[in-house]
Amino acid sequence: MKKIFITYLFVLIQNNLSHSQFEAVKNFQKELIKNEITGSNIVMIYKEGEVVFLNAENSNLIGDKKISYQSYKPYKETLFPIWSMSKPITIVGIMILVEKGLIKLDDNVSKYLPEFSEIYCKGKEGKYLCENPLKIIHLLTHRSGFGYYSHQGYGYGLTSTVKYDNLNDFSKDLSKVVLEFEPGEKYYYGVNQALLGRVVEIVSKKNFYEFLKEEIFEPLEMSETKFYLTQEDRSRFQPLYVNFGTIKGFTTELDELTYDETNAAYFGGEGLISTMNDYSNFCIMLLNGGIYKGKRILSEKSIVVMTKKYSSSYPEEEYADVSKLGFNYGFSMFVLDNPLIDGTGSTKGIYGWSGYHGTHFWIDPTKKMFGLFMSRHRQSESNIDVQKELRRAVYKNANLFD
Repeated sequence: MKKIFITYLFVLIQNNLSHSQFEAVKNFQKELIKNEITGSNIVMIYKEGEVVFLNAENSNLIGDKKISYQSYKPYKETLFPIWSMSKPITIVGIMILVEKGLIKLDDNVSKYLPEFSEIYCKGKEGKYLCENPLKIIHLLTHRSGFGYYSHQGYGYGLTSTVKYDNLNDFSKDLSKVVLEFEPGEKYYYGVNQALLGRVVEIVSKKNFYEFLKEEIFEPLEMSETKFYLTQEDRSRFQPLYVNFGTIKGFTTELDELTYDETNAAYFGGEGLISTMNDYSNFCIMLLNGGIYKGKRILSEKSIVVMTKKYSSSYPEEEYADVSKLGFNYGFSMFVLDNPLIDGTGSTKGIYGWSGYHGTHFWIDPTKKMFGLFMSRHRQSESNIDVQKELRRAVYKNANLFD
């Protein structure tokens, strides 16, 4: 009995020590709530095979929900819409097909989707027949010429589960959109991964969700990651915190996607929901060079290809994210090239991505760690770059990662 108590005490001391080392992270989480940037939020830091920090800060405000990250009964985890954090999952799906020899990065999209055999680009005197073919790698790197925003709205008004119930119709309509420039010419963040989902369906002869379940979600034990919400799921779907100045509070009425279980428009750029534990398994796989619990999901070579430089940061790329100075762009991955410009103490070569409602992650191969943040928020403007400041708080204790 004495031995058991001593062991328990040792574990308790170790956990308290670990959390004290991350005091700056906890304080930052609290500041996000205090400064009305997020509601409840949760952070996980994983290093060398174990979770070294996991903390949910709950706002306890009216309309908000406490974040649950327990996956054992009677608790079930909080579900988050991960929006563009769907993109890296779609990218991994494409790379799995590449490794199987079923698709090549340099293939023309029209090889799989004939509606893209004739595409038009914007010119000074109107549209013209594009000179360059649209290739798979252009979609992977956001160098296709497709954007997200236009006079027709977000995603050209096309990435909508209200408008579509399958990816085939979406693809045919997208093929009629005039490209902003010649494929391959510039970086321009857009609807590309939504289209890649349709390519996967053609090549795999399965719907996109079935493919992801078989090749990624089931091997990675991501049972809560999906494109839909059941009635029970909705009870644990995190409400959205909005702060538009005069309009402020929590809502469940601005989902934007239907998350209807019967809808098969599985948008690989923005459509997934997930949990903290599920997405951490995806991060573990990437950190381990494509391996999860002894099973290889993806080759290390594919991860190298995914995180190579295909586009530079702003201002060299005029449409790149101005908040990501010092970063290059891979396959829907930002990759830190110049830590001095970034100024957070982050390691050169970290890579990751983020989502529309505030989720984000980064992988640090050098220090064998990753960080994962989940919340759900939108605001008109903020002086705080959540991603940058969280990394600053994490890397503040340099000795922790030596």
